[in-house]
Amino acid sequence: MNTNEIKKMSSIERLKTMEALWDSLTSDSRDSAPPEWHKDVLDKRKSKIETGEAEFISIKKLKANF
Repeated sequence: MNTNEIKKMSSIERLKTMEALWDSLTSDSRDSAPPEWHKDVLDKRKSKIETGEAEFISIKKLKANF
């Protein structure tokens, strides 16, 4: 299936297909472990929190930046 074929589908058909793809991905336990670099990013963020280097902002302030 290519993008031209997908564009010919109705919105409902595309959503159902997307749900089926998502279900197939989430049920496959072989690929369920996060990549190692995720742990590295989280470790760096945790370290910044522990040392007081982390900056926390509100959702309102975050949205104002976009």
